[in-house]
Amino acid sequence: MATRTLIKHALASAAPRDAILIQGWVRTRRDAKGFSFLELNDGSCLASLQVVADADIPGHDQIHRLTTGAAAAVEGRLVASRGAGQKWEVHATRITVVGEADPSYPLQKKGHTMEFLRTIAHLRPRSNLFGAVFRVRSRLAFAVHQFFQERDFVHVHTPIITGSDCEGAGELFRVTTLKGRPDENPGTDFFGKPTYLTVSGQLEGEAFACALSNIYTFGPTFRAENSNTARHAAEFWMIEPEMAFCDLAGDMDLGETFLKAMARYTLDHCAEDLALFARFVDRSVRDRLAFVIERPFQRVPYTEAVEILKRSGRPFAFPVGYGLNLQSEHERFLTEDHFKCPVTVFNYPREIKPFYMRANNDGKTAAAMDLLVPGIGEVIGGAQREERLDVLLANMRQHHLREQDYSWYADLRRYGTVPHAGFGVGFERLLMFLTGIPNIRDVIPFARTPGSADF
Repeated sequence: MATRTLIKHALASAAPRDAILIQGWVRTRRDAKGFSFLELNDGSCLASLQVVADADIPGHDQIHRLTTGAAAAVEGRLVASRGAGQKWEVHATRITVVGEADPSYPLQKKGHTMEFLRTIAHLRPRSNLFGAVFRVRSRLAFAVHQFFQERDFVHVHTPIITGSDCEGAGELFRVTTLKGRPDENPGTDFFGKPTYLTVSGQLEGEAFACALSNIYTFGPTFRAENSNTARHAAEFWMIEPEMAFCDLAGDMDLGETFLKAMARYTLDHCAEDLALFARFVDRSVRDRLAFVIERPFQRVPYTEAVEILKRSGRPFAFPVGYGLNLQSEHERFLTEDHFKCPVTVFNYPREIKPFYMRANNDGKTAAAMDLLVPGIGEVIGGAQREERLDVLLANMRQHHLREQDYSWYADLRRYGTVPHAGFGVGFERLLMFLTGIPNIRDVIPFARTPGSADF
């Protein structure tokens, strides 16, 4: 018996093959007098492989069981296809029914809405669109590691359970083994103190950067923000590099280089799936990626960005003013209409940024930055970290954080402190930018959002 061949390798064959085994799921079956056609897909690529099965081969008497969604194994010969639009097809010598599909199988050969497909998240990867999404997600995860490993960054696994609130926003999921009201006696809880699901691996990442120079984390994070927008999820993945002996300028350099590299990788290595997105999701997706690759980032201070927005005359839904966070509509105006290129906004007001961001000498701003791209807005947010112990402790007090809870973090400033910087990339936001998929629920395998954890 031949060794299994993935359909993507069969389709890429340079020559016919006398013995081949393919396994996958039936997309369609069409019967004619004396033979049948099967369209088989195994998820290894967007394309399916046509199988021609004569009525006299072993297993053909069971072919009626191979309805849409059923699993099959086909042995046969890979030959040049007589049909248009395909190079190869398989002439079957044996067909085996591996698993039948109940008539209620919901993925028939017709268009389905994204909303409907979210209700069958366990089956939607079998659709063309979501097969493409999650192949791209896999390839981009590899590209992330490749980018940092080639630059001698050390990959660090930071904890999922933490006692720290990195962002200081209090939007944390409590982790407890206590019943009733755990706040009444937290000392008896499993860890002996209140603990939470992490919102970021940054603080722990800084500890490793202050020993190994350049590190990055890539893992799940959680935020109990009661938001049901297309850009927010309760569980998402974050990429967070940290660099010792680095300032804000170096941080912006790396962020811009990273984003361009991810756009280039997608164009170079995900062309087939990207073509599907361009056809059915966002016609401009390839042009947008090329736009980001070809044009240098424009850098603009936050204060100037606010003035540009005020002078624009645009009737924005959200107000524009100093001390207010920029919203997606503001960010897109800067990239798409004003500068007509990707934009890095830097030096934000201190009062709207977390305690760990370095205070600039003007006493008003923090050395923070956001990278903005067309179609999405912010994709990367980062900052130089506050390396001065006295300033860091004052920031903690200002944010009503207890010094004893962050004593280990302050130690990094007591023992050989150095300037250091880093940023965070929401992996799902990055995928939305690279694929054109407009809803975060559709670029993560099983979305976790307020009121929804069904799978």
